[in-house]
Amino acid sequence: MSKVTDEVRGHKFDGIEEFDNPLPRWWLGIFYLTIAFAIVYVPYAHMMEGNSLEAEWAADMEAAKALAAKQKIDWSNTELKTFCAAGDGWKTSAAANFKAKCSACHRADGGGGVGPAFTDDSYLHGGTLKDIAEVITDGVPAKGMIAWKGQMKREEIRDLTCYVSALRGQKTATPPKAPQGTKVGPDGGPLP
Repeated sequence: MSKVTDEVRGHKFDGIEEFDNPLPRWWLGIFYLTIAFAIVYVPYAHMMEGNSLEAEWAADMEAAKALAAKQKIDWSNTELKTFCAAGDGWKTSAAANFKAKCSACHRADGGGGVGPAFTDDSYLHGGTLKDIAEVITDGVPAKGMIAWKGQMKREEIRDLTCYVSALRGQKTATPPKAPQGTKVGPDGGPLP
């Protein structure tokens, strides 16, 4: 512990004398250690090859691209039809996802609210299974629908696509929202 010496600096401000006491040695020791650490750390973290912020950013971008590629919707209509028709293993999880994520805008029975109804033959962005999957994945920001690709797995989006498609032609508890968009045929393509 350093000895406290009350050395007056020789000037006053508003009647207050200023003292010049040395800082404690332990405090100065910590201060000098942080300076030494900074002298070593800054070149290591920011200038050494492989440790630079640019290299870290490039690695993060590659990881993000790999994740985006995994989540990319690359199913064809045929693949989606085959999956949806193969069984109903997707129904329970898709119904839960629809209720949690979609029912606020499209009602729990798919009859439409803020968003369009799924129970009629009219679609705003195409009625094929691939169109439905793309709308769920990428959203429709102009209409207020968020993109679910960052919040749902590919398989969940695929299951939800089947579920939304299965709502077509279903009866609702209350009258559904008026049809919006283009009327489509049984395969989801536009009618002539």
